[in-house]
Amino acid sequence: MGEKWEPLDGENQKKRVCYFYDSDIGGFHYGPGHPMKPTRIRMCHSLVMNYGLYKKMEIFRAKPATKREMTQFHSDEYVDFLSRITPSNMNSFVKEQHKYNVGDDCPVFDGLFEYCSISAGGSMEGAARLSRDKCDIAINWAGGLHHAKKSEASGFCYVNDIVLGILELLRYHNRVLYIDIDVHHGDGVEEAFYTTDRVMTVSFHKYGEYFPGTGELRDVGINKGKYYALNFPLRDGISDDNYKSVFEPVIRSVMETYDPSAIVLQCGTDSLSGDKLGCLNLSMRGHANCVRFVKSFNKPLLLLGGGGYTMRNVSRAWAFETGLAAGVELTPDIPVNEYYEYFGPDYELDVKSSNTDDLNTPAYLDRVKRIVLENLRSSGGPPSMQMNDIPTLPRDESLDDPNEDEDMDDPNDRRPMRLLDSRRQDDGELSDSDDEGEGGRRDHMSHKDLIDKNAEGNHKFGMGVGILASSIGATHGAGPSGHHTIARVISTSKDNSPSMEIDTPSSQSPAPMTATTSLLRPPTPPPAPASAVPSSSPKPEAPVVPTPPAPAEAPKPPPAAAGDDAMVVEPLPVPDAIPKPDPLA
Repeated sequence: MGEKWEPLDGENQKKRVCYFYDSDIGGFHYGPGHPMKPTRIRMCHSLVMNYGLYKKMEIFRAKPATKREMTQFHSDEYVDFLSRITPSNMNSFVKEQHKYNVGDDCPVFDGLFEYCSISAGGSMEGAARLSRDKCDIAINWAGGLHHAKKSEASGFCYVNDIVLGILELLRYHNRVLYIDIDVHHGDGVEEAFYTTDRVMTVSFHKYGEYFPGTGELRDVGINKGKYYALNFPLRDGISDDNYKSVFEPVIRSVMETYDPSAIVLQCGTDSLSGDKLGCLNLSMRGHANCVRFVKSFNKPLLLLGGGGYTMRNVSRAWAFETGLAAGVELTPDIPVNEYYEYFGPDYELDVKSSNTDDLNTPAYLDRVKRIVLENLRSSGGPPSMQMNDIPTLPRDESLDDPNEDEDMDDPNDRRPMRLLDSRRQDDGELSDSDDEGEGGRRDHMSHKDLIDKNAEGNHKFGMGVGILASSIGATHGAGPSGHHTIARVISTSKDNSPSMEIDTPSSQSPAPMTATTSLLRPPTPPPAPASAVPSSSPKPEAPVVPTPPAPAEAPKPPPAAAGDDAMVVEPLPVPDAIPKPDPLA
């Protein structure tokens, strides 16, 4: 088995990547029929792990954000409301639900506050690690909830983790650039920094009778923040080439004019073709080109998630962009994972553009680009900022002591998971048991030779050996955890049979003879002795194997104890040539 990625061309220096994931994030559910599904983050993580990207980056489970940390941006009353409301007591908060816009697009569900804490904690800790030069790129696909306001939920977003992450970056960086490629306008982030020049917001979004209705070309900021908010309104169906023709010139001019010391990129995937709520027409590679281009400026980069409502395409795009951040390009064939059935029928890591019409004419794009660049020039270059003492926060203590949780490790575990997650494999590193079989180092024996050996009796299998040693016909529901694709080794002729067939067994038709079914048969009983009473049904006679008689002096085996399994022990012949010991010696 070869590597599942290829090194990127033109990578001058390797990036230190921190990847944040909390296994609890996929267990939250907005409710039946709601388009926002946190399971997409678990699907992305499954692809990331099965592609082997954990070898290229450090993996962290961030500490959830506390109520105090959330109130750096949100109001105390709003955060307290989120922490108290549950589906069981929501009828007691009818007035507050209307006040904070909670109920329709932003429903109340079990674990709502924990969900917000996980999302915000990953973005804040990623920003903190970037500021302390512990990594070059931080990734939190559970973040990117850009619609939440100071005291209001909006657009499936409750806590604005992006604003909290930018505030963390501003403790160390003079200027921060925020880029939004979600199909919806990043109104919550723009509103939070609309009056300051320390954060420039740039949003490429669909505009015109579309949620949230903001992000007009003339929205440029006010007071000190005037001309530090840039909006590029788009029409339906924009293609990869047209998107690239406006994204790269605008971002290049922003980098030259504003000169930020850190970048936050919101990678909402509802701008992909075929999204359930989106109306743009980007392919996976067109979307990922934005990540590649922003990464090329070699600034501290915080990659966040966002929208995206076709789960199989969301996980594809974010897994591919995780690889780009780590300096590799993933191969097209999706490896087998727990959500493998979702990626059918082609099982490829790609989202293609459709043949929808692109309503963004070259004349329209050129006119909007010209106005955006004029607004950028009106900002007058990078603003000056006098840095003060950096305020300390509780989260700083955990970053100052990275081994704070080492006392929680099992003392009997030689390599705890905390150390394995932080380990990165260097290129050309010799393999250990974790990497056995990669790069063509595994034994190249064919499975057909293995079956022949088993038939000859040279190799014996025990019950329960291997992953396929369970029933191959049973399925438990249609979900990913209950219905897995099974790799079936077909034991047919050597000449015309494929070496491996991926198939889902049918419960209606009998399973063909496989190597697995042969393992599940009970062991063949030994031939009955001659004095045994024959069965009423005729059976083919087994060949009689002569057994040499035991010597007369051979001791009889001891009888089996009551309750023990009876075991026949053949006595070994004692040759006469061996002298008996003298008892008087």
